[in-house]
Amino acid sequence: MLKTCVTREPIDLTPRWVHFDDRTIAAGYPTVRYGSKGNYVCVAQDALNALGLTTGGLDGVFGTQTRNAVLTFQSRNGLSADGILGPLSWSRLMSQVNGIGKTSTVIN
Repeated sequence: MLKTCVTREPIDLTPRWVHFDDRTIAAGYPTVRYGSKGNYVCVAQDALNALGLTTGGLDGVFGTQTRNAVLTFQSRNGLSADGILGPLSWSRLMSQVNGIGKTSTVIN
């Protein structure tokens, strides 16, 4: 059974599914890496899937497949391929998916 992310934080702290939202991206995404869990991992997984990079699911768990997708994304974009979504990687990822809408690779 596919798990989906559930938000339990105040709406002003809740991440947006940016590939549906064409508003300006605000800074402040936390660094996530192998072993991280939570809503921001879901946002990363969904964005990576929207770009055609398979994360293995939308479960909020930063596992091996999500790490491999991040490494591929970073390599393709001239970023340091360390498998960690820090400020530069988040910025590049969000700028690429911002406003593109639903794609065939986005997991519902």
